[in-house]
Amino acid sequence: MQGNQKVIDALNELLADELTAINQYMVHSEMCDNWGYERLHGAIEKTAIDEMKHAEKLIARILFLDGRPVVSELKVINIGGEVKAMIENDAAAERHAIEMYNVAIRLCHELRDGGSRELLEDILEDEERHLDWREAQRDQIAQMGVENYLSVQAK
Repeated sequence: MQGNQKVIDALNELLADELTAINQYMVHSEMCDNWGYERLHGAIEKTAIDEMKHAEKLIARILFLDGRPVVSELKVINIGGEVKAMIENDAAAERHAIEMYNVAIRLCHELRDGGSRELLEDILEDEERHLDWREAQRDQIAQMGVENYLSVQAK
């Protein structure tokens, strides 16, 4: 099915964000594993897997619209040097994703591409959940102190 090029371009932009997030989250997950923060490792790794599923869905939609998925372009990856910075960097990535998904959803609505809009709305819900989890972690660090928070995250 021939899709609107503006929608395909928006989907490719979102795909670049998802591919960037996968890389950032996998590095953060492995850093936490290396430091012995097993709970954080698992939670961040799960988010990276969610982002992989998002990328897969975006690629499938781009192909359905007779577009060409661009998988070779990444955005800036922000690796935190310690857990608090990781959570803040990942929260920033999720806030950006939420903003960009909302922009793309409006575009799809304007261009009457209901299938793409529905897909993006489903992914948006996941991104909001990802941000909510990171905000909860940030609040726990503020309430407990980073040392107590990290002791809970250890094996």
